[in-house]
Amino acid sequence: MLKQNLIDCDVIIIGAGVIGASVALALSRRGLKTLNVDTLPAAGYGSTSASSAVVRPFYAALEACALAHESRHHWTCWPEFLDATDERGYAEYTECGMMVLLAEGDEARLGANFEAMDEVGVAYSRLTPDQVLERLPGLNMGSFGPPKLPDDPAFGIANPRPLAGGLFIPQAGYVSDPQLAAHNLQRAAEAHGAEFRFNTRIDAIMRANGRVTGLTTEAGQTLEAPVVVNVAGPHSSKINAMAGIEDDMRTTTRPLRHEVAHVPAPGSFRLDRGACVLADGDAGVYLRPEVGGHMLIGTLDPECDGQDIVDADDYNPELTEQWTRQVWRTAQRFPELAIPNTAQGVVGLYDLSDDWMPIYDRSSLDGFYMAIGTSGNQFKNAPMIGPLMAALIVACEDGQDHDREPVQFVLPHLGRAIDLGFFSRLREAHSEGSGTVLA
Repeated sequence: MLKQNLIDCDVIIIGAGVIGASVALALSRRGLKTLNVDTLPAAGYGSTSASSAVVRPFYAALEACALAHESRHHWTCWPEFLDATDERGYAEYTECGMMVLLAEGDEARLGANFEAMDEVGVAYSRLTPDQVLERLPGLNMGSFGPPKLPDDPAFGIANPRPLAGGLFIPQAGYVSDPQLAAHNLQRAAEAHGAEFRFNTRIDAIMRANGRVTGLTTEAGQTLEAPVVVNVAGPHSSKINAMAGIEDDMRTTTRPLRHEVAHVPAPGSFRLDRGACVLADGDAGVYLRPEVGGHMLIGTLDPECDGQDIVDADDYNPELTEQWTRQVWRTAQRFPELAIPNTAQGVVGLYDLSDDWMPIYDRSSLDGFYMAIGTSGNQFKNAPMIGPLMAALIVACEDGQDHDREPVQFVLPHLGRAIDLGFFSRLREAHSEGSGTVLA
């Protein structure tokens, strides 16, 4: 069979979400010819568009905390970071801060988070219950944990001890339009010669003599390149299977279905009244305000909910009982919350890794790289994942054995290096008990 539409380029990037577009920008800025291919009709139309786009440095691991704090700096000057125009305008970052509610014993349990933020230079304040209420006066400071299902007889019954207070991080917030952010990155990459091809489904990964050589599409096209980067989000495991690299991975990925509820915000939780991102492990939810008097409610994946692992090409796109669980748990915290009769919100997929931390790595197939397992929480790091992956790819292609001598990536604003071995596919599972799920 004759090859159709053969394209020669330096790097093929599978996926055009916010991370795939960031990788394209970083590599094209280095003078490489890149091509992003995506099954969807435009950049950021998949998991990116369903993201709550929370930006926060609250992690127990130093590498994760530093990467998030560095990325936040670039969100604060987003047009300057892009250095390109977009006919649709720019995504906006709202720095409203983040409140982490603390139950009895949480401060000791989260000691690694405090240590990481201290080391990186993240400002934060410990608040008493009264100080929490000064900022968020509508809160019920009772403790209801551990999170329960609404049909549990103990649901809504407060524990003897109320919440112990809170932690406020001023340098945190959210991005208003995550899909627009991906489009911004696409336009910036295109200004450096990057190309994007949409409505394109991959059929196979090509390889020869232990090295990737490109891919073929279901439409019969052959696309050749010496480097391929898997940034396929919830489809990442399917792409890895095509490449035949799964047996070489200690940490793997799978698609996790999530729901985010959109509800009218109670009067005390509005942006014009000082509302902020709220992480409530006691109730098993996170919240963020939205322009127009609404708020988003996501889940922190408490044990009682279980995990809805699905096929990325065949899952229920409708809101379910999960919506009700999240909203009712939020109503425990906000007694004035009016629960709508009609559910509104977003259903999306996380690319979930075994330990909720991403895989930014090479693979056992030379030339095949991965930026996967982003678990919903890596949107915040999009400005720096592109440069990180570019540094990794260039070092490996220049002959560095990253598995034995991990690449050290310098965060330019913080002026410190992080060890990219932390994100290795070969790692033992990280112990990350900080409420990593904040999409």
